[in-house]
Amino acid sequence: MKPLTEHDIRASFVNSTKGEAKRMHVPRDLGERRWDDLDFLGWRDPAAPDRSYLVIELDGELVGIALRRATKAGLARKTMCSWCLTTHQGDGVSLMTARKAGKSGQLGNSVGAYVCADLDCSLYLRGKKSAGPGSRFKESITLDEQSERLLTGVRAFLGRVRS
Repeated sequence: MKPLTEHDIRASFVNSTKGEAKRMHVPRDLGERRWDDLDFLGWRDPAAPDRSYLVIELDGELVGIALRRATKAGLARKTMCSWCLTTHQGDGVSLMTARKAGKSGQLGNSVGAYVCADLDCSLYLRGKKSAGPGSRFKESITLDEQSERLLTGVRAFLGRVRS
């Protein structure tokens, strides 16, 4: 992923108002990020732990979405991210919902997916971050193919947000 600026990020959101995008917390370490290791930029809002954000480049255009993390109920168990296929114990995977863009979102419609709660899918995929022993299965496909599978899942989710 190419390096992004705060202005780029705030201007990219498709399911937030301009005011919401202006008020959201943007990571302060953009200049220090290892952009080559990222398929998309994802982060949790430190001031509101149930809010997360994702920005990705699609067809030369930056697309950002605001996500809301569902509260987890029940016993801690292993769950798998639907994008990167990393297995986490406890609350490492959460149902993330995104308000749909446009009129549909204004009517309260949303979509969701079970994904890594920290949105660090790219780092788990590349072995730069670990969710513990047994969290990643040995796969017979290449890292590039795994990365493409991850991006296919994210693109499909964004397609549902934008539809």
